[in-house]
Order: sequence, then C-alpha cells, then structure tokens
Amino acid sequence: MTGNRAIVEEFARLFYTERDVPAAFEKFVVEDYIQHNPTIADGRAAAVAALTDKFATPGARFDVQRILVDGDHALIHIKASFPGNPVAAVADIYRLEGGKVVEHWDVLQRMPEEIANEHPLF
Repeated sequence: MTGNRAIVEEFARLFYTERDVPAAFEKFVVEDYIQHNPTIADGRAAAVAALTDKFATPGARFDVQRILVDGDHALIHIKASFPGNPVAAVADIYRLEGGKVVEHWDVLQRMPEEIANEHPLF
C-alpha cells in the first residue's frame, strides 16, 4: 500500500479506531486546513479542540465501514454511535495535498426510528 490510500488508512486508524484526535491531526492534517462543517472553525487546532472530547466520550464508537480513495480525495464511511443516541452514518470527505489532509467535508444521517428495509445505512 502506498500513497494517499496508506496515508488515509493510517489517519483513519488513529482518528476513528484509536480515537487519538491530537495525534491523528498532528501527523496528517495541515495547520491551516479548510473545514466545511459549519459548526467547526477552519484550522487544525480548531478541529482538535472541537473533536477531542467528543471522541473521548465513554462508550462512543466510530467503526470504519469503508474507505474510498480517488486521486487526492478520500471518503471514509463511518458507523458512529454514542450512548443514548441513535446510530449515525457519517461520510467524511477529505482532500489531500503533499501527503496531508488540507480540506474536509462531512455528511451525517441518523438512523430513523422506523425503517423501510433490512439494510439501512450500512
């Protein structure tokens, strides 16, 4: 495994599986990265501040379902769960440049109470 795929897989391991937000962002995200989530300011420090406590929540899980990499873009599909909340599907989209994450978008969908099929979200 080489290139952006290897970088994204290691970032995902540190960020989602190990839930070590500071280490993942220090190693793989540029300081002035662009954030498209309207609830988080631009920059690595702002993301670390916004996400560290959330990812440290006891019982929280961020299970990577799939990673897709196409050139300098990557999509990580996550099954996110927090105690007392419905499971959510998250699609984090990253743009890389020079081996580092420089930009991020995300889409979140919570599991509805009523489902119409046997294979929702995942």
